Amino acid sequence: MLITKLGFIGTGVMGNAICLNLLKAGHKLWVYNRTKSKTDNLVAKGATWCENPKAVVEQTDTIFTIVGFPTDVEQVYFGDNGILQAEVKGKNLVDMTTSKPALAQKIFTAGEKQGAKVLDAPVSGGDLGAKNGTLTIMVGGDESAYQNLEPIFKDFGKQVHYFGPAGAGQNTKMANQIMIAGTMTGMTEMLVYAKKAGLDLEAVLKTVGAGSAANWSLSNYGPRVLKGDYTPGFFSKHFLKDLRIALETAKEMKIDLPATAEAKKLYEILVDEKHLGDLGTQGLIKLWWQ
Repeated sequence: MLITKLGFIGTGVMGNAICLNLLKAGHKLWVYNRTKSKTDNLVAKGATWCENPKAVVEQTDTIFTIVGFPTDVEQVYFGDNGILQAEVKGKNLVDMTTSKPALAQKIFTAGEKQGAKVLDAPVSGGDLGAKNGTLTIMVGGDESAYQNLEPIFKDFGKQVHYFGPAGAGQNTKMANQIMIAGTMTGMTEMLVYAKKAGLDLEAVLKTVGAGSAANWSLSNYGPRVLKGDYTPGFFSKHFLKDLRIALETAKEMKIDLPATAEAKKLYEILVDEKHLGDLGTQGLIKLWWQ
């Protein structure tokens, strides 16, 4: 039986768009966000506001979370009025935040002890994927929960894959972010080079994007850069967080990722030194262009 009493915690750029797709699919939705106004459009469409994460759990059968940082995930699950302060036996807990694999395992263990089924299910596809319901969803954790929830995942995702035990979804997302680190720095340096060479940048994007250098970052963020549009499909500060997690986890696995480390250094300049972390990831170009 399809579960339709859904809780959703975290209605920022990604979460809000996912919620709209869930409402469109006919699900009943209970929502919480630290900034209540970010749920106003959802409440107007029939969602119910809750005062805290615990209250969301008390009203629903399956609870999705997508917040900013691992510290936010810790607070949502383990803090005062957090998810695990409620009765979760028999319920599904799905964290879609890009977070630490070790934290996903911690939530799984704690939830399992209380009788919940826990998944880590980070997503990829940016704001456009969330709006269009075409996200890629990478899942780890309880396989039976994944099988039961797969139809709901497909209400906002196009590609949904189960990768194994708790933390496997997060490790897959880290692999994804490592790849994006290369395409974002490649796109940025390509545009810097082409501009300095005096080329028609729109023609360059069209030409390069039609050949073997084609990639998602180029086709989606390249045109935004040329328009001076740095609004976040994905915040630079969150991407830097992801790169730090990827490199920290890689170190634990005793592997060296020098290209990813260089990408992290560039985003550290953008976020920590220039304080431009609220720009989209395409804002990296501002290290060269004003």
